[in-house]
Amino acid sequence: MARGERRRRGAAADGTRTTERAVRGGPARRGGEARGSAWRAALGVMVLSLALGLSGCWLLAWHRARRAVTLHSAPPALPPDSSSPAVAPDLFWGTYRPHVYFSMKTRSPKPLLTGLMWAQQGATPGTPKLRHTCEQGDGVGPYGWEFHDGLSFGRQHIHDGALRLTTEFVKRPGGQHGGDWSWRVTVESQTSGISALPLVSLFFYVVTDGKEVLVPEVGAKGQLKFISGHSSELGDFRLTLMAPTNPGDTVPKYGSYNVFWSSNPGLALLTEMVKSRLNSWFQHRPPGASPERYLGLPGSLKWEDRGPSGQGQGQGQFLIQQVTLKVPFSVELVFESGSARAGGSQPLEQLAGSLLTQALESHVEAFREHFEKTFQLKKKGLSPEEQALGQAALSGLLGGIGYFYGQGLVLADMGVEGSEQKVDPALFPPVPLFTAVPSRSFFPRGFLWDEGFHQLVVQRWDPRLTREVLGHWLGLLNADGWIGREQVLGDEARARVPPEFLVQRAAHANPPTLLLPVAHMLKGGDPADFAFLRRAFPRLHAWFSWLHKSQAGPVPLSYRWRGRDPALPTLLNPKTLPSGLDDYPRASHPSASERHLDLRCWVALGARVLVQLAEQLGEAEAAAELGPLAASLEAEESLDELHWAAELGVFADFGNHTRAVHLKPRPPQGLVRVVGRPHPRLQYVDALGYVSLFPMLLRLLDPNSPRLGPLLDILADSRHLWSPFGLRSLAASSPFYGQHNSEHDPPYWRGAVWLNVNYLALGALYHYGHLEGPHQARAAKLHSELRDNVVGNVWRQYQTTGFLWEQYSDRDGRGMGCRPFQGWTSLVLLAMAEDY
Repeated sequence: MARGERRRRGAAADGTRTTERAVRGGPARRGGEARGSAWRAALGVMVLSLALGLSGCWLLAWHRARRAVTLHSAPPALPPDSSSPAVAPDLFWGTYRPHVYFSMKTRSPKPLLTGLMWAQQGATPGTPKLRHTCEQGDGVGPYGWEFHDGLSFGRQHIHDGALRLTTEFVKRPGGQHGGDWSWRVTVESQTSGISALPLVSLFFYVVTDGKEVLVPEVGAKGQLKFISGHSSELGDFRLTLMAPTNPGDTVPKYGSYNVFWSSNPGLALLTEMVKSRLNSWFQHRPPGASPERYLGLPGSLKWEDRGPSGQGQGQGQFLIQQVTLKVPFSVELVFESGSARAGGSQPLEQLAGSLLTQALESHVEAFREHFEKTFQLKKKGLSPEEQALGQAALSGLLGGIGYFYGQGLVLADMGVEGSEQKVDPALFPPVPLFTAVPSRSFFPRGFLWDEGFHQLVVQRWDPRLTREVLGHWLGLLNADGWIGREQVLGDEARARVPPEFLVQRAAHANPPTLLLPVAHMLKGGDPADFAFLRRAFPRLHAWFSWLHKSQAGPVPLSYRWRGRDPALPTLLNPKTLPSGLDDYPRASHPSASERHLDLRCWVALGARVLVQLAEQLGEAEAAAELGPLAASLEAEESLDELHWAAELGVFADFGNHTRAVHLKPRPPQGLVRVVGRPHPRLQYVDALGYVSLFPMLLRLLDPNSPRLGPLLDILADSRHLWSPFGLRSLAASSPFYGQHNSEHDPPYWRGAVWLNVNYLALGALYHYGHLEGPHQARAAKLHSELRDNVVGNVWRQYQTTGFLWEQYSDRDGRGMGCRPFQGWTSLVLLAMAEDY
């Protein structure tokens, strides 16, 4: 401040002297005018330049922000209205709410949907536990699909304490609106003894989202005869809840009924609304038996009683039927499409009872035949129990496919790392997404790098489903060619995501694993796949080009993941979430000088696949553009120059690094990072693990490469990556092995066995085991041993727990992380089939 005051006083004195000279007249005055004029002109230029500069920066920022939330202009990979009943009637209905134990909805932005809740009455004091959405810690389990073909039928088993529920569905094509479908829900006791038979309530509901019309027809004692409805997408339809029976019987069984009808509170609030209304006691009085109390819905079917005046205008409707009875029992729900019955010469029989049983048995037989034809597990000598594991792995993945619609939040790339914090996130345009999910209980939404692994399994089973999924993901491309790595679309998805993960950053990439099923398509020769790839090529090219340019590293042919965590004092090693490997150790001190080995290998794979695709499609210009890049990235000389760490004997990341970091207690902050000696310097990062193997995992090395042998050495060494349960993510010899990243952040990719990378390793070993070279025999032997370890452990854990798990302990093989995790852990099926 003192310096500023002196400057202002000096300016005033100078001005006074100039004024005095001007009064006296003469040359001094003319010179002052000239100098003043020049100064004003210079100031004007400076102000104008500054204004233009600020204006230009603002325009650039505005342009970047705008492009981040603008859809790409390339033609879509899927035909218009590809999800509609007119174009894909057999896919219009499905179990497309994977986070709900049992539900069906339409592939529509404003869907009609149905669902199931249940509660065991009197099992605990107070309000019974209402089951609806899959939760990690709700005590339900194991559960999962025994069969699911991704299209027409499924059978799921759910264990809930003393109860065992079996949920089944079958779809029947017909008409112009997606056809009919039927459910069967069977509830049985898992305990012996008549006195142990519990009283159970099932809650069947239907929800509309605005314009659909529902007209319930009520019978005696609160029982709905049926629900008639109409919508523009479904035409006329009818839902009928059949009378309950004993399992396998046709004689009706006594049930007590309650009904509730309200405006749609929002899908994320359905469970809480029903819980809040379960507040009235009723009597269940079967003939000849003692009455029992149960909590029921005190509802009404009078439209005017749905709620406060005006409630629900434009919100849609929520109609729920509660049926309460003693186990064991079965209940069927039948959906009938009006257009499936229009113009038929014979009335269409209702898909219920014995007809539903026959349809289910027929679908099970067809599933088994198609499964063996596709994967040949029986032919390979696997046991019936192992075949059942493979069927459950596939079915869980297919049963986890969902249809989402909504707007994500995007933070634009401002061109300079860190500047993204100075702008607000914006809404992406409304988009649909048809995708599998990693976990119904914990990650029931789309994840970009997971999905490529998912589709490796799905593509073998039903190539059409993979084309649908890939087409939807490519539909998320923004104007720059970016796809968000995590898709949180719609209220139900948003309600299950922590706020810090809602916003996707347009500067951050993810491994381009969608190119893995694309590469498999190129080898398959399916004309339908080829036609799809022709439509999809402009978008695939734009996506790869964005990845190659936006993640470029500090020197040519190097690459660096944008979006590493800052070096906070509480973090042992800042995470690299965009890599997919989260807390896998990178350079201890993040900087723009980093070179990331795994990213370079992903870009090399992408360039190879895009060149092959361009050549097959006759895209000469793209092939000429990408060919030299692919050749340069696959040249082992450049890979060696940038990533071979001679002092470590392996490939590695490069960056500002020291291994002298550790977490140390420091009250009251808790654990804080301490950096010792030697101080960080630019060097190769000594973090032996999955990243070290990437040139081999993605089959970028020649079978005669001198680098292949050392990679096989560390892979096979139990001091490093080999374990009896699969390859560790981080070597047991690493100082980061098993280490927390912060006081409350346990290790994730720091030793545990992950199926997706083990599958890549199996594929690579199989590949090199079938190519002539000095390491052929060893690679083949390692493949056989690793396959036995991985498949054997997943099988044992499945037998013990009934779940596929997110990861497995390298120490005792137990399942860890979330469950069920029938995303990329379903790759165990391809490992069993030796299909890489």
